[in-house]
Amino acid sequence: MDFASPQFWVAVLQIIAIDIVLGGDNAVVIALACRRLPEKQRNLGIFWGVLGAIGLRVVLVFFALNLLAVPFLKILAALLLLWIGTKLLQPEPHDNGHKVDASTTLLGAIRTIIIADAVMSLDNVIAIAGAAKDSIGLVVFGLLVSVPIIVMGSKLVMKLMDRFPVTIAIGAGLLGWIAGDMSITDAVSKEWVNTNAAYLHWLAPACGALLVVVTGKWLAARAQAKSAAVVDLVDDVNKPL
Repeated sequence: MDFASPQFWVAVLQIIAIDIVLGGDNAVVIALACRRLPEKQRNLGIFWGVLGAIGLRVVLVFFALNLLAVPFLKILAALLLLWIGTKLLQPEPHDNGHKVDASTTLLGAIRTIIIADAVMSLDNVIAIAGAAKDSIGLVVFGLLVSVPIIVMGSKLVMKLMDRFPVTIAIGAGLLGWIAGDMSITDAVSKEWVNTNAAYLHWLAPACGALLVVVTGKWLAARAQAKSAAVVDLVDDVNKPL
């Protein structure tokens, strides 16, 4: 893609949005890993930990971009991305799923951040690969731009998501949009779509976004109803006779 192309900057904004939306867990891990460091070393731990994690993510996305050229793999990746977007809309577990040992050394904290990010970055890698449209240069540029945003803005973004839940739905819808686009640009579907169904270039992403938001909200409502029913049952059992 050309720097002067609107598509380039749209893709860059998508990559940055993906990193912010899916970076909530990573931001919590960073905070947990660095919480026992001396005050002067915390910023260093955050900076080098995030930089190392981003570098590792670039390598993973490079392999993902090459693998996505395999027939049917983009379709499978699109299905995975739909699932990730739907999961994003589900209620958080009570313990948030974060069991990260804090380190008392700078190198230990950096190592913890990089390892945790590698384990947790499957969703980011698949989403970024879909947004990058086969351009590793775009991946690197988008991720480099997103580093200061993640470092300085992750806490702010998490507060924004807590205050305005619609932000989470928008992020999940973005993943659904990218999934819909990936499904029609697979090696086995791209040629047919371009020749016979060009309208799918906007319809498939729109349907993907709608599917994620509607399904995610429905499953979340079911989960909350089930949780409320369990609480009511426990209260009934614990009532004095």
